[in-house]
Amino acid sequence: MPMKLRNLSIRKSLIGLVPILEWAPKYNTHKLVSDLIAGVTVGLTVMPQSLAYATLAGLEPQYGLYSAFMGGFVYSVFGTCKDITIGPTALMALMTYQQIVNRSTDYAILLCFLSGIVQLLMSVLHLGVLVDFISIPVTVGFTSATSVIIAASQLKGLLGLKFSSSGFIDNISKVFQNLHNTRISDLSLGICSIALLLFLRKIKDMKLCGGAGKSTRQKYISRLLWLTSTARNALVVVGCSLIAYYCETSGIGSPFLLTGSVKQGMPTIQLPPFQTVVANRTVLFGEMLCDLGTSVVLVPVIAVLGNVAIAKAFASGQVIDATQELFTLSLCNVLGSFFSSMPITGSFSRSAVNHASGVQTPLGGVFTGVLVLLALGFLTPYFAYIPKASLAAIIICAVIFMIEYEVVKPMWRSNRKDLIPTFATFILCLGVGVELGILIGVLINIVFLLYPSARPKLTVGTQKLTDGREYLLVTPGNSILFPSIEFMRAQIAKIAVQSPHLPVVVDCTFILSIDFTAAKGLSSMIDEFIQRKQSLYFLNPSPEFVAIFKGAGQEEFQYINSSEDIPSFLDSKINEESSLLQFNPSSVELKEIRYSENEDLSLRKV
Repeated sequence: MPMKLRNLSIRKSLIGLVPILEWAPKYNTHKLVSDLIAGVTVGLTVMPQSLAYATLAGLEPQYGLYSAFMGGFVYSVFGTCKDITIGPTALMALMTYQQIVNRSTDYAILLCFLSGIVQLLMSVLHLGVLVDFISIPVTVGFTSATSVIIAASQLKGLLGLKFSSSGFIDNISKVFQNLHNTRISDLSLGICSIALLLFLRKIKDMKLCGGAGKSTRQKYISRLLWLTSTARNALVVVGCSLIAYYCETSGIGSPFLLTGSVKQGMPTIQLPPFQTVVANRTVLFGEMLCDLGTSVVLVPVIAVLGNVAIAKAFASGQVIDATQELFTLSLCNVLGSFFSSMPITGSFSRSAVNHASGVQTPLGGVFTGVLVLLALGFLTPYFAYIPKASLAAIIICAVIFMIEYEVVKPMWRSNRKDLIPTFATFILCLGVGVELGILIGVLINIVFLLYPSARPKLTVGTQKLTDGREYLLVTPGNSILFPSIEFMRAQIAKIAVQSPHLPVVVDCTFILSIDFTAAKGLSSMIDEFIQRKQSLYFLNPSPEFVAIFKGAGQEEFQYINSSEDIPSFLDSKINEESSLLQFNPSSVELKEIRYSENEDLSLRKV
């Protein structure tokens, strides 16, 4: 029996690490057909997006395709959510661009490898919890700002302009400076592409006329509309490319700025570059690492944040193993770097397409990867005719819906304080860069998190007993830790001085923890009350609270176990007041107030 349990435990652990072992034995033809359809559909979406995101990242177009296949292969084996598709995204492309601008492509590949290593370490150390420190307000500000930055960066391609820029403000400035150089043909093609993309995005939601149930013809039409809407990026790219190809081959000459030649074939399988050449100078690994700076940590953390969020969105109530997702994403990046990939993560838009296509298992990612490899082998000569304006239109239409302006109203109604990290992150990401912006946003959020610990809420009220006697009841709203003790001492002392004739009772119900520094501070406060000859009592402290006070060496700490015992305790204190005032505090040991079942007061030395 123990051997059976042991084997069961090993099998469960193995399935947790390699989820394909759970669903592969149940695989059937129906699931195969569904995964094939979904995989091809996602492939038609990812190819034009990959080319566009490579351009956004400042890379040659083929690097987008290099980044689009390995994630599907790895995730099919180790992934836990059938809907997620791993590959290049607009956000990862933007963060990559900021690291390789005026540098070589090797920086992007090394960043991919290092991101995977950091994610692997996080999964081994179970540090996925760190992602929880990036709150929704910070995430909203960050994603909205990056969406604006990405959309603004595509104005150059949309207008047919040629210039290099660094940062949002510099990009906007140079767009206005070069506005007189706008190419009308590119602008017209870009605007038409945007209009067509937005129209095709909506047609899948069109309601066909009919009765209570749809006819077979209406179902086919609905399916056709949905497929057309889903493949809108591919349709626009193909259409624009055919126009450019016709103009080029007919002798008219292309009126558009084109993507240019795309390298054909599979990327060379090799180790990530641990040194590179920039401006005829060899840059070693240490210097490359210094150049990448904080992005080595921020890029993998942002990638994990997005991937886990997508997994939760499509989990359908199932529990998501964040550590397994972290491990899988790390393998996608590490192995992808051997194929010249830039950093990759889960794509929400493509995952939504995958889900809507009826994918049954993560194997759909394999079919997507195979389609990308086929494109690398046979279609790359035709990618050269893709107009840059059409790729810019695809990116703009993808990111404008990531600007989460609609959450501002609920935040204003529920907790206006959350708008501060939201707008701070948004403005700083635009002004000083996404990395520093999100860091400052997280720091602001941590300050808001720690502030209640430094300035706990105190509820003060005068309580009356049935015989008319009064006492002051002070109730701290949370635990007492070292940042808050001086504030609490000052507030309680102020309250006590205003009513020197009333005893003070500190309700410890909500004090779940206390540290040594806070205990020493409260000990000093007890001594101050003794000097003023004013009574100070602690109501309902936890065992941990009592133990820490004993360890702090306070001899006059007295506590009451229940609020029902306060009247009898005060009666006892009045009767014993004259004798207690004659005690030498240095000779009195710590006193614990206990009550028998008939509520008679007894003092015991401990």
